[in-house]
Amino acid sequence: MAKIFSDPAVSVATRDDIPAIRDLLNSAYRGEGSKQGWTTEAHLIEGEVRTDDHTLQEVMQRPGSVLLKYTNDDGQLIGCVNLQQHGAKIYLGMFSVSPLLQGGGIGKKLLKASEEYALQVNCSAIYMRVVSVRTELIDWYKRHGYVDTGERDPFEEDGSSGKHLQKLEFMIMEKTLIS
Repeated sequence: MAKIFSDPAVSVATRDDIPAIRDLLNSAYRGEGSKQGWTTEAHLIEGEVRTDDHTLQEVMQRPGSVLLKYTNDDGQLIGCVNLQQHGAKIYLGMFSVSPLLQGGGIGKKLLKASEEYALQVNCSAIYMRVVSVRTELIDWYKRHGYVDTGERDPFEEDGSSGKHLQKLEFMIMEKTLIS
């Protein structure tokens, strides 16, 4: 079944998009360049790598997993989000917008597309893991209907996505969808 999104700039990513998605995720979360945007984790995690091609390929191949991409008028990939269906809920991860374009509404459009997708696959909620010390990001999600579930998960270093500069944990946030 083809997924339909209200914003024509949103579509389902393919394997051909992996290099652009990798570059986007790494630039949005790690290194000096990420500091141009407000979603950076460079002050929390050292290094330049958030993900790699192999990890993205694995994510795309998981049953119930899809990567959405947001492209500008020139076809350049400037935003993405991974959605994974777990029963009646969608897990939202790898959410990013180019650091130079953050604050311009692209993130809101990707969140809306995520909700459209979730409803198309008959899911009633979206949940995510957010680094618990990222208060302005948590506040942004709250303004978009997500609530703190009270659950916490450890954020373990994985040896490839950077050294943690302090002890980190994830807060689980969730939004109930109304069709």
